[in-house]
This record gives sequence, structure tokens and C-alpha cells, in this order.
Amino acid sequence: MVLPIVAYGDPVLKQKAKDIAEDYPNLKELIANMEETMHNAYGVGLAAPQVGLPIRMFMVDTSPFAEDEGLEEDQREFLADFKHTFINPVILEESGDEWAFNEGCLSIPDVREDVFRKPNIKVEYLDTDFKKHTIELSGLAARVFQHEYDHIEGVLFTDKLSSLKKRLIKSKLLNISKGKINVDYRMRFPNMKKKR
Repeated sequence: MVLPIVAYGDPVLKQKAKDIAEDYPNLKELIANMEETMHNAYGVGLAAPQVGLPIRMFMVDTSPFAEDEGLEEDQREFLADFKHTFINPVILEESGDEWAFNEGCLSIPDVREDVFRKPNIKVEYLDTDFKKHTIELSGLAARVFQHEYDHIEGVLFTDKLSSLKKRLIKSKLLNISKGKINVDYRMRFPNMKKKR
């Protein structure tokens, strides 16, 4: 089932999410619904807060980046198969020189800005069977992970912009929160005026 994606301005997007236990109600169904929602909106990642749930879980599917001919062949092969659900993830290490990449977000449609992030990370997480893994990621896979990880920390990519950039997109963000935007996927807008 495709779930509505929560738009910019909803308090759930600013909340630090909570860890979940193995007995979290209807978890398998939630994961399946989130996957369907992410693919329906052509996203490469989706975090639980984006569907209104303040829990520490997100998924990524970087396969769309595998088409990018500007990337090395081995990177494209890795991105083609990088599809995971991360439960209660923790970033253990971040390293390297920060690099900029133009990011967007399903909760903030039609806004894209350059965001600086470290290129290499080491992370620990639980898979959907609640088995613990530690992996190292770099490049775009690390970036998508960091973007989604920010969501469960209550941080949006727009929070990482300079104050000038924030001022320039302020009215755009306000319009998104009011639902004054055209999107081709289901959304829930926090400040939309109810129609009488």
C-alpha cells in the first residue's frame, strides 16, 4: 500500500526517532508499504519519519544511480544492487574530505541544493531479521545513507544549508508545507487549509 509522504513543516520530521524492538507491530507490512511508497515516488531512500513514524528505520535503493555514466563501472555495479532496510542504525565513523552533491528529498519536492558530506562511513545496523551488521560505505551509497540517517535524527538536508540559501528558499518551503505544490505521489501537508 502506498503511504502518504509527510511534507516539510510536519513536527515528525524534526523529532529524534526512537529505536524499535523485534516485536514492533506489523513491521514486515510497514517495510513492504514503505518500499512500495519509495518506488512509487521514484525515491532512492525513505525514512520512517517521512511516513509519519518517529522510529529509527529507513531503506535505500540506489539502483537508479547505476545508470549514471559519470561513475566508475565498479561503483555503478555496487549501486545497482545496494538495496537495504536499516533498523536502529548507528554511524560509527565518518572520514575523508567533505564533498558537495545536489540533494533532494521526497518530503521537500522541487527543492534541490548542494550539501556537503564526508565520503566514507562505517555503520552498524540491524537487518529485517534483527541480525547485526557492520559495513563500510563510500561515495553515493554513503551519501544516501547519511541523508536518510539525518531523517531519524530529526535533521533535513535544508538544515545543512547556509543562512543565505535558507532565506532564498524560505517561501518555497512555506508553500510546500501548505500543499501549494504539484507532486505526482501521495503527500500529507501539515499546514494545508481545510477545504470547506
